[in-house]
Amino acid sequence: MKYAEAHRGRTFVLRLEEGEVMHEVIEAFAKKERVRRAVVISLGGAESGRELITGPEEGKGFQKGEAINTHFLDGVHESSGVGTLFPNEDGTPVLHLHLSCGRKDQGVTGCARNGVVVWLYMEVVILEIIGECGKRVVDPLSGFALLDPKA
Repeated sequence: MKYAEAHRGRTFVLRLEEGEVMHEVIEAFAKKERVRRAVVISLGGAESGRELITGPEEGKGFQKGEAINTHFLDGVHESSGVGTLFPNEDGTPVLHLHLSCGRKDQGVTGCARNGVVVWLYMEVVILEIIGECGKRVVDPLSGFALLDPKA
């Protein structure tokens, strides 16, 4: 385990509008407001046909280039999500957020990185983290930009 201590900063409340790409809007907002690190909570509608990343096919010892499972939302879904925002190696804030999405009696959970589009509207709360703790660093084995709390 790696860890770092930080402090709470500003709190932002956003309303994302229909048709907006969730991670793009949140990352652009963070850049504009100079939010480098944060906890992000979301609640609202996810548009039909959007893709969630639902994990590697095998699930053990994942390496770069291996198959990743994805799931396309069939119909509009209600969603709730939680994630973190940390800068990448270039200093750009990058959102990593997982959504749980449901429709009727079906549910799926996955990473929203492939471009979840808002249906109707989505409420987002951003809780800023203050301190030079954490950066997303590309892991050579997986190819993922993983959080390093000490970087």
